[in-house]
Amino acid sequence: MAERFRGAQAHQWGLFVDGVENELAVTHDGSTPLVALTLDACGGSSGGSVDEALIDHLVTHGIPATLFLNQRWIESNEALARQLAGMPQFELGNHGTAHRPLSISGQSAYGIPGTTSVDEVVEEIWSNHLTLSQLAGYSPRWFRSGTAHYDEVAVAIVRELGERVVGFTVNGDGGATYDAAAVESETRMLAPGGIAIAHMNQPDSGTAAGLAAATAALAHEGYRFTLLDGAASR
Repeated sequence: MAERFRGAQAHQWGLFVDGVENELAVTHDGSTPLVALTLDACGGSSGGSVDEALIDHLVTHGIPATLFLNQRWIESNEALARQLAGMPQFELGNHGTAHRPLSISGQSAYGIPGTTSVDEVVEEIWSNHLTLSQLAGYSPRWFRSGTAHYDEVAVAIVRELGERVVGFTVNGDGGATYDAAAVESETRMLAPGGIAIAHMNQPDSGTAAGLAAATAALAHEGYRFTLLDGAASR
């Protein structure tokens, strides 16, 4: 597969490049507006923790979410990852092997070096694809790179490997740096068809409390949370 993309040149770089899906394809279920919550678990030396309060809130209230798990986070939390994979309200997505921005030429984002070649792009996607497939019993359908940055050639490679790249409409927790009030405020900006990004691996952040308040408020306003394909559960 990699041979098809050798010699390709990328002309775009960032969060919103060709092929990245930043909104739901289905925005309403009848008259009910739909929104989606996506949570990243980044892994690594400072990203391998678990926000148990956030997961407990989602489970208690039956809120669907797509959980983007990095391979390093899975290695640190394999039992929990397997448990989450078996819960119909959650779908596991691919958050890469080493949490790298996805580039064919070594572009970086937030100081994190990206992949530098077609082969490295494939490795960043496929190694964790296999890990998730074995863990969950189904192949991941959605991919988000570390930092959510791409060039358009890398996005095309993701699709060639059978996954779709998802972005976001609302940055709910600013990489788990916002306090609870800011998380609530940002997430409540979701409009029909919107996708929120936040993190499930930083228990000392304001993410859990902020999302708890925001999801309750959005539900009161008539919104329904859904998985990325518009289904209420997997």
